[in-house]
Amino acid sequence: MTINELINIKYIVASIVYSVVGIAVLFIAFWVIEKITPENLWKEILVKQNIALAIVASAFIIAIAIIISSAIHS
Repeated sequence: MTINELINIKYIVASIVYSVVGIAVLFIAFWVIEKITPENLWKEILVKQNIALAIVASAFIIAIAIIISSAIHS
């Protein structure tokens, strides 16, 4: 292996590790929000078909994902 291939592998491994950490943080953040809200989000969204709550939950997930991606790319 050449030095360039080793450098490329290092960047690939770093991207995979940061992706896994970012996904874990996203799930943990969603779990925390699920625990502090008075109702079960999935029950409200799926059973009662609360569209407004679905939009808020998706906006939360997108916002956390943007924050995580900014932290990783900085």
